[in-house]
Amino acid sequence: METASNWPGKSAPHLLHIVGSPRRGVSASLDVAERFIEAWTAEDATRTVGTLDIWEMDLPSFDGAALEAKYASLAGTEMAGEAARVWATIRELGQLFHAADIILIGVPMWNFGIPYRLKHLIDAVTQKDVLYEFDGQNMRGLLAGRKLVLTAARGARLGGDYPEKDFDHQIAYMQIWARMVGITDVHAIVAEGTLFGPEADAAARGPARATAIELARTL
Repeated sequence: METASNWPGKSAPHLLHIVGSPRRGVSASLDVAERFIEAWTAEDATRTVGTLDIWEMDLPSFDGAALEAKYASLAGTEMAGEAARVWATIRELGQLFHAADIILIGVPMWNFGIPYRLKHLIDAVTQKDVLYEFDGQNMRGLLAGRKLVLTAARGARLGGDYPEKDFDHQIAYMQIWARMVGITDVHAIVAEGTLFGPEADAAARGPARATAIELARTL
């Protein structure tokens, strides 16, 4: 399974960039993420970036052997055959998260939530002894100390008949995931109203780009 592109050999990246939008060239979430990366790498030439494009890779199907492996892990029993092979792939994917100091995820809003491929990645990799530990009573995330940066894009603004507290299943979901895997340092940069013509799109991206650049200089 190809898990990353532009990977700097076998050395661990300082930043893992997860591309959450398939709209290369026009995506606001990707645009803002790239501004963050440019500013962050400009601060120190030794910094490295790994890119995980969920739209150009084979994500492990989470059925059959993968589910068998998941429940074997939860029960602490041995795996064999296809289950063991799939679990090795999931653990390899998890290592990309462990290797990063900063995890940067572009998160466009789809139907008030996140894209299905991003949810697929999260469901595949967020496993016991991969991104968290569980002793039957307590859960402990294994990514403590990492920083999570979300570049979120919304075609329309939340509010009015769609209050953010009820309809945000985008940033709110990612914050829940972060807590589950032990990340407490979460930063969300939002570009809203990108669907209402070029002027509105530029007005949404401009402040988000500026925020991304400023944040990158401080992390």
